Amino acid sequence: MKRSLSFRLSILLIMYTGAILIIASVAMIHATHYHFQLYGNEMEESHHSADLLNSHLEQAIIQLIGLTIGGASIIALILSIYIAKRIASPLIGMRNLTLVMASGERDVRLPLKWAPKDELDELATSINHLAEQLQQQEQLRIAMTENIAHELRTPLTTLNSYLAAIQDGVWEPTPERIQSSREEIFRLIQLVQDLEELQTFNSSDFSLSRKEVLLQRSIEQVMDLMRPSFKEHEIQLSEGYVPCATILADESRLVQIWTNILSNALKFTPKGGNVRLDGTIMADSVLITVTDSGIGIPAEDLPHIFERFYRVEKSRNRKMGGGGLGLAITKTFVERHGGQVWAESDEGAGTQIHVKLPIVH
Repeated sequence: MKRSLSFRLSILLIMYTGAILIIASVAMIHATHYHFQLYGNEMEESHHSADLLNSHLEQAIIQLIGLTIGGASIIALILSIYIAKRIASPLIGMRNLTLVMASGERDVRLPLKWAPKDELDELATSINHLAEQLQQQEQLRIAMTENIAHELRTPLTTLNSYLAAIQDGVWEPTPERIQSSREEIFRLIQLVQDLEELQTFNSSDFSLSRKEVLLQRSIEQVMDLMRPSFKEHEIQLSEGYVPCATILADESRLVQIWTNILSNALKFTPKGGNVRLDGTIMADSVLITVTDSGIGIPAEDLPHIFERFYRVEKSRNRKMGGGGLGLAITKTFVERHGGQVWAESDEGAGTQIHVKLPIVH
């Protein structure tokens, strides 16, 4: 049973007070009994006045006070040292760990042998959780930096080689080569725009312009716009059952969700494949699933596909890889609408992207 720190300190203080009372009672009984016995013996031997009783009583009281103060001081010292060490020890450990984390190490943890028993243990657990989050964020930061460098290096290297060849007279500045250079510049511009948008969408100042939107209308709008692209790549795009549901959503962002998911399916589905969109109505939400017959995603990569710039290694190329931000933007929009998005896949057997959104009754 978990007990709070205040409860445990209260128990210690009660024990401390009880110990003092016991010492005082024992000292009083012992001193009073001793001096009254001594007084009785003296009265039997010699007939003294009542002043002798007062003298013995005074001595008993003085001894009582002295023993009580001495015993209370010893108990107070022992308990103070115990409580100070009990509270200070984990706090010192937490301080040292945060100093180590501040120096750049993220893999340090506070030792916890059992479930949290009080607020100090809960604080230690929270610090360990924070350290784990910082370690994950550091790994994501490193991966994102590497991916941004990769995304920038490819078009910049291509542009540099084109311009160097033209400058050295190896190539003529034909319209086709100029167009290829412009395509690389466009990729750079698109990458910067996606980064700016993602930063804006994740900002606390960003808000959605929500209104009641018919789910079928938003999906059909995107399907109609994307059918030519699927036809061009000889991929069949089909629509299954879509529930007649109303969603409180930002219509333009909702359209962007379906566009990003279908575009992602188009990239990773080979010629002759198929992509299908289906829906399921639930108690208070609707589930939309986009299934493709593409190359699939390994299990170890599934938890990361909604991260910025993350792409499965074997598809990391300019033709199929894209900028790596489409699904990250999709995840942001879905969560801003109070929904959830996740993926399921078997490598070599296609991928399913699920979007769950709350509906208006």
